[in-house]
Amino acid sequence: MKAQEFLDKEKEKYGKIYSDISFAIDNISPFLDTRELKTRKYSSFLPVLKKYIDKIEVAESNLNKSGIFSIFSNGKIIDELEKFKFEYKEELRQLEKCVNCKCLNCSIGCKFDGCLGCREGSNVVSCDHEKINVRFHDNFYQELLNEKSGKREKYKVLATLMDAKQNRHYIIIEGVFSKDKYVLYYYPDIDEDRFGEIKDEQEFDYIVETYQSVER
Repeated sequence: MKAQEFLDKEKEKYGKIYSDISFAIDNISPFLDTRELKTRKYSSFLPVLKKYIDKIEVAESNLNKSGIFSIFSNGKIIDELEKFKFEYKEELRQLEKCVNCKCLNCSIGCKFDGCLGCREGSNVVSCDHEKINVRFHDNFYQELLNEKSGKREKYKVLATLMDAKQNRHYIIIEGVFSKDKYVLYYYPDIDEDRFGEIKDEQEFDYIVETYQSVER
């Protein structure tokens, strides 16, 4: 790929993310406590994105100055930007999720875990601001005992939910090989996550219906 083509694509992609997040911060900052705003990942990660956009602009300026020698600059320019992206891959990837997160434009004092409960590659896809929210994840897996086979299996996390009124967390998982699905209580912990069976049928159905109401 030519350097100019690469720069154009990066400017379009990350420029839009930067604009959307900056606009959201401007809109909600008058209504939020400064401390709460600082807990939002997109607020703390935004300077990294600004630095990357500045690097793109410098690279574009240098490319234009190189003139007929630009062919020799292509690889170097792309390599330097890719190096920066690799160094800050967690922040940049998370900002891509943040821009589509329900928390982005929310100016209501949060009753949920918000960004403090956000894993890398996750975002809130549904929130009623009072009782329940739904979070989707990228590359989030758990290894658990499959009760049907009696063997441990790797499960993909389809979603996690939080009931703010009951202060309960839920997790919906699917076996990578068996495709068996489970809906469980979820107790996230620094050392080891724990899980529990939901015995109340009405509660179970409510969590399933809430999950199914959200488009993937």
